[in-house]
Amino acid sequence: MWHRSASFILGKNQNDVVTMPESRHLSPPSAAAASLSMADTLQQTNPNISAYYQTRAAHIGVVTSDWLAQAQAAVGDQSEETVSVNCSSKCGDSGKGFSVIDEFDNWRKQPDLAEAVAAIRALASVIRSSEATTMMELEIELKKASDSLKSWDKTSISLTAGCDLFMRYVTRTSALEYEDFNSAKSRLLERAEKFGEISYKARKIIAMLSQDFIFDGCTILVHGFSRVVLEILKTAAQNRKLFRVLCTEGRPDRTGLRLSNELAKLDVPVKLLIDSAVAYSMDEVDMVFVGADGVVESGGVINMMGTYQIALVAKSMNKPVYVAAESYKFARLYTLDQKDMVPALRPIDFGVPIPSKVEVETSARDYTPPQYLTLLFTDLGVLTPSVVSDELIQLYL
Repeated sequence: MWHRSASFILGKNQNDVVTMPESRHLSPPSAAAASLSMADTLQQTNPNISAYYQTRAAHIGVVTSDWLAQAQAAVGDQSEETVSVNCSSKCGDSGKGFSVIDEFDNWRKQPDLAEAVAAIRALASVIRSSEATTMMELEIELKKASDSLKSWDKTSISLTAGCDLFMRYVTRTSALEYEDFNSAKSRLLERAEKFGEISYKARKIIAMLSQDFIFDGCTILVHGFSRVVLEILKTAAQNRKLFRVLCTEGRPDRTGLRLSNELAKLDVPVKLLIDSAVAYSMDEVDMVFVGADGVVESGGVINMMGTYQIALVAKSMNKPVYVAAESYKFARLYTLDQKDMVPALRPIDFGVPIPSKVEVETSARDYTPPQYLTLLFTDLGVLTPSVVSDELIQLYL
């Protein structure tokens, strides 16, 4: 395992790669700042479709012919570097009390902010706005807020893992027992904001770590749309590396179309493939990059449907498969097969009427076992799949 700490990476590169926001107090965008198209999408919820994928559809879904306009609207004007740095402890209407779900909703309307990070920011706001008078009351309040967020969408692996890691990180200091309540609350809030800051910077750290593996003249295959994979490729382009990208269409939501659009804006040579052309094109590929919805204890990953078959083809042709995933996606799950996970459903549009007697597979993701993966790029370092279980133990200790 090649391992570098996050502090080493940030310290070494802070002058020549990226300038990170200094403030730890970040405020969610106002409701008025959300785009109308996204608001309409979120209001038209479907109980048969995972809320997680309804959110993804609002952010990165491309399902009609005018996908360029939709992708641009989904990106919006706000990016990670322009998030407001004014501290906010309230959300919703001024006459309403604090609601962790409302706070979470405000945060997740930012297309470039991961859902788990939105949950972490919302939980930090719970501490900030709490009226508890004892540590026990505050911990109970935090636990209830965490459970509420996890129940918002039980199919979202990163949301559950992010909440669990937040609770473990914030409350695992024994020094709290020896402090008065106000000091202990301040300590909790400090740890909460530190965890949020670490999670927020994870994508940048992963992008830095991955650069040694991208060489001039290489061809990279990517599947669907992953914000962390996009950050890796964007950083490589900014470092003036010469490479080309083969991008799958990512049916049925066609998220690969948005990724190809973003790469074209960076002047990166990109070719769009239909999903069934992966094996046909694999001999042109030097490496595969994919994101992950979740990383499980075995070192395997749960990701967008089609990742497993791409990894199978790559393995058979001796092409490395690299997974880019933030540590808040490390979940205490041990998936055994494709059916051994909570189903996350999404709508399927074949463009033609489907007879009612025909069954349609609507699963949104699959499981890729660790033997088909080469390395995982995380904010904890560059890991082999076999090391993931050790890192999970450290995270949840």
